[in-house]
Amino acid sequence: MTQARKRLLIIWSSQTGRTTQLVDAAREGARDFADEVDTVTLRALEADVADLLAADGLIIATPENFGYLSGAVKDFLDRSYYPAEGKVDGLPYLMLVSAGNDGTGAVRALERIATGFRWKCVAEALIVRGEPDAAALASARERGALLAAGLAFGTL
Repeated sequence: MTQARKRLLIIWSSQTGRTTQLVDAAREGARDFADEVDTVTLRALEADVADLLAADGLIIATPENFGYLSGAVKDFLDRSYYPAEGKVDGLPYLMLVSAGNDGTGAVRALERIATGFRWKCVAEALIVRGEPDAAALASARERGALLAAGLAFGTL
């Protein structure tokens, strides 16, 4: 019997392109498991609850805006919460933050929201201050590969 392919959803928002770089790197890492995992990347304003319900794993990538999540990411989470309530419990997720400050406000906000959704965090949030350098992009790639590997091998 063939195991169903897994689906990794990447929801993101970016104004400066810095978050886009992190998303591209995470998606590149997930491609290491392309035979087992489909990676779907959607801008937060284009994603809907059906995308979330179809996901086996989730990456949220956001700039830090005023010490918080981007409005687009928060909008996606707001639109999804009640329709997905009780249907995405235990969903493995991780977070990528492009920060102008320290990024911790955005991380705290998503942690609270993820608690409401009952998601399971699988890696410490990656906070990148300023322009992503090679080390930051490598870390984003590793996180994408980590989540995809966990889905591919059924460990998440």
